[in-house]
Amino acid sequence: MTKRNNKKELSPKQLEKLFGILKARFEKNMNRHKRLEWAKVQARLDPAKAGEKLWSLNEMERTGGEPDVVWSNKKAAATGQAGAYIFYDCSEESPKGRRNVCYDREAQKSRKEHKPKNNATDMAAAIGIELLTEEQYRELQKFGNFDTKTSSWLKTPTDIRKLSGALFADFRYGHVFVYHNGAESYYGARAFRGSLKV
Repeated sequence: MTKRNNKKELSPKQLEKLFGILKARFEKNMNRHKRLEWAKVQARLDPAKAGEKLWSLNEMERTGGEPDVVWSNKKAAATGQAGAYIFYDCSEESPKGRRNVCYDREAQKSRKEHKPKNNATDMAAAIGIELLTEEQYRELQKFGNFDTKTSSWLKTPTDIRKLSGALFADFRYGHVFVYHNGAESYYGARAFRGSLKV
């Protein structure tokens, strides 16, 4: 059994493996980041600059998220984030290593029985990522068909959460559907997707 690194640092060997995976995925899915070059992205991922974000990317990968860049320099400049690259979880289905979780800690505590082991917002915070918003989820779906058999929790507006609800989404019948559920619910086919700005 490998010992987990609590310092949120990756060894040179882990970094080499991660970069190899990210580069192969980047080059295979150029439709997600047209006119971007891997060399520029990798320069941004320099351990001296990226720090713990490399650990977060590795955690996204380890839990089945298959992170990839979905942010263009043009769009970044338009929002005042020039030079930043945004990674989304781009796994075909909702990440396997993050399923069977309710929405947040409050919902997890509210269950009288059959409590899930974790919740989406705490897991995202531990990984160092943000849950995708509805807008981001719809943006992701422009690059392919994601969650055709699963679903993903979405960052839920405060007014909905105050009423004990939470949002999730999936892709069915050629369309993106956004639904509501009790925040305390959890399913074997629902996880969450996240974003990370580097």
